Amino acid sequence: MSKQVSIRLGLENALEGADALFGDERVGLICNQASVDHCFRHAADLFSQHPRINLTTLFGPQHGIRGDVQDNMIESGHGTDKRTGLPVYSLYSETRKPTSEMLRDVDVLVFDLQDVGCRVYTFIYTMALAMEACKENGKRFIVLDRPNPINGIDVEGSLLEEGHESFVGLYPIPMRHGMTAGELAEMFNQLFAIGCDLQVVPMSGWSRDLFYDETDGPWVMPSPNMPTVDTAVVFSGTVYFEGTAISEGRGTTRPFEIVGGPYVDSSRLASSLEALNLPGVVFRPIEFIPTFQKCVDRNCGGVFLHVTDRRVFKPVLTGLAVVKSIIENHRDDFLWKDPPYEYEYDRNPFDVIAGNLSVRRICEGGGSIEDLREDCEKDVDGFKRLKERFHIY
Repeated sequence: MSKQVSIRLGLENALEGADALFGDERVGLICNQASVDHCFRHAADLFSQHPRINLTTLFGPQHGIRGDVQDNMIESGHGTDKRTGLPVYSLYSETRKPTSEMLRDVDVLVFDLQDVGCRVYTFIYTMALAMEACKENGKRFIVLDRPNPINGIDVEGSLLEEGHESFVGLYPIPMRHGMTAGELAEMFNQLFAIGCDLQVVPMSGWSRDLFYDETDGPWVMPSPNMPTVDTAVVFSGTVYFEGTAISEGRGTTRPFEIVGGPYVDSSRLASSLEALNLPGVVFRPIEFIPTFQKCVDRNCGGVFLHVTDRRVFKPVLTGLAVVKSIIENHRDDFLWKDPPYEYEYDRNPFDVIAGNLSVRRICEGGGSIEDLREDCEKDVDGFKRLKERFHIY
């Protein structure tokens, strides 16, 4: 690997300029286990120990403030952080939006979560709803920016369509959006009219072409099934399997790089996928046994997605091609996942993830790989032009 590029995170820049940034304001912090500096010190600990920061309240996203909640379980409780002694409110509970009561002791709400560059990752909607709450309650909102781990250039996938909004897709952005959380906050605030008092503390040294492991930034799993940057590279394609009865590799050591099910003929699937000549990826037939969630303790056939060239790899097209190939090879056995999915109780989970109906129709209705490619690319050029208005880097 070539020498890693040195960066400074928004968190580190904020701590250095804390006096000017916060003054005497009471601070709330949205964070989780990946909210660390280069020495892997947690943002909540750094804020609580800082002489010029009056940290009063903590907020946790999906999976909790310390990342202890596995899978897609909905946390129902709030509590107290053992390290700082501060109250913690879950924003993946009976509410996904901070209430006025939660913000009672807060003047400025700070967001420091590591996104993974994909539309369906819930953290960016925790951010958006918190921005709405700040607008409604007269609070300032600050984003401490972090890298898009799969670079800030590449965009793929159709825009979420009107009427398909959910907690894994509030706004019409593509599946792979090519933006940082700070840039998305500016877009949400201006283009989608949240209109809160927003400030983004940018990074230093990061450039749009970089994958996270090409920097010296500290990688901590942002969620329990996002162990590596390699996972993030494939996630915006294989996340579609969350909308099926096929395992997306949860309960294995390589979630989202492994997909399959008990009835899948691994060699047949790998051969059909290799025949598509998809760029930057090799499909290795495998057998695996998930230890939890779908297909637990059952022998599964499937494929391991080995990304051989990140720069040309098309995760969204590839993930959909795998879905389509499994349907074609095992039409009598294949099933879509039953609701609920991410607070949606009466909608097909795959459609919730896709943000439209057309993708499922192509996959199950005999459409071609070119139909999928066209769907993945139709909105890309327009969104690339649009997002440039909000580029910070």
